[in-house]
Amino acid sequence: MRFFTAQGELPACGHGTVAALAVLAEREGGDHDYRAALRTAHRSFDGRASRNDDGLTASFDPGPVTLRSAGGPELRAVAGGLGLTEDAVVGDACVASNGRPRLLLPIRSRAALAELTPESTLLRAACDRYGLLGCYAYSPPDRHGRAAARMFAPSIGVPEDIANANSTACLAAHAAEFGTHRLAVDMGDHLGSPSTITATVHRDRTGHRIRVGGQAAIVRRVMR
Repeated sequence: MRFFTAQGELPACGHGTVAALAVLAEREGGDHDYRAALRTAHRSFDGRASRNDDGLTASFDPGPVTLRSAGGPELRAVAGGLGLTEDAVVGDACVASNGRPRLLLPIRSRAALAELTPESTLLRAACDRYGLLGCYAYSPPDRHGRAAARMFAPSIGVPEDIANANSTACLAAHAAEFGTHRLAVDMGDHLGSPSTITATVHRDRTGHRIRVGGQAAIVRRVMR
């Protein structure tokens, strides 16, 4: 698989992977669960899809996630690009990567998250300066693992993403350090394209293993 935006090729795209799995499962047909070995330029991994009353549910292994604390200067620069005041940020921001680093930024509440009005030029400059893919701003998960998020990535030609599975996988790795091992993250509401991305984490001998995915629907065909 290969993924492209207006700014060029990406090494990975999580919600694009979910969509690809849905198309492959639909093409395969039948009522059985679909499994595939997927390959990008950088790695091979497994994907799955199953049918249900709402369409197709797809998930995949996003690979290992690395985490580090966010430095003060990069945090202030990105927060400034989002138009944030200091009291809007709660908890510890961190930089996470499963291919390219992005800032995970906890915002006080869903309401505060919805009110974000980023200045794309400032945000892009901040992300470029510190080598970040973008900023994944999120409300802290509740006791059931429910959260909301918005992903801003102007450096790759995406002012705001309607869904971002790889960043949700990064959040799952971060949340697992605090005892939360299952997430359901709402995205896209602000853009009129709501989605919910799920992620689960379990530990084995090699460390944390993550599974990320969500519901997918084939809405139209553009090529035959």
